[in-house]
Amino acid sequence: MLEVGTPAPGFTLSDQAGNEVSLSDFLGKKVVLYFYPRDNTPGCTRQACAFAAAYDGFRQKNAVVIGISKDSVASHQKFAAKYDLPFILLSDPERQAIEAYDVWKEKKNYGKVSMGVVRSTYIIDENGIIEKAMPKVKPDTNAAEILAYLG
Repeated sequence: MLEVGTPAPGFTLSDQAGNEVSLSDFLGKKVVLYFYPRDNTPGCTRQACAFAAAYDGFRQKNAVVIGISKDSVASHQKFAAKYDLPFILLSDPERQAIEAYDVWKEKKNYGKVSMGVVRSTYIIDENGIIEKAMPKVKPDTNAAEILAYLG
């Protein structure tokens, strides 16, 4: 994980509508940047739906929610439509942001070792500085923990 108090690495990626989105677009707002392994998998779906359910709370706190995975723009578009997700999903097939934020790690699953995205969340302050880093978050409680943290 990146260190709290350091500048958040910049990026420009395509969202679920194919528009380019840069981290710098959100200076002046808090950014909840969450990395997840894959669209339409059980844990990732629960996490996304929890963020969707809490979305009004994030908006009231002037916070933007952005989810990033390696999935394609088309996959994100279907995922967002299927679950009525009101926030930005960014496609990072080249792992530009995934690697910059140090969430591409060795994972063990049933004794098999592979590389993949470790479910992690960063809170970036209004000036683009990492305020909080949350490694290995739980999909069911991540959104509520962040809302509580934002007060």
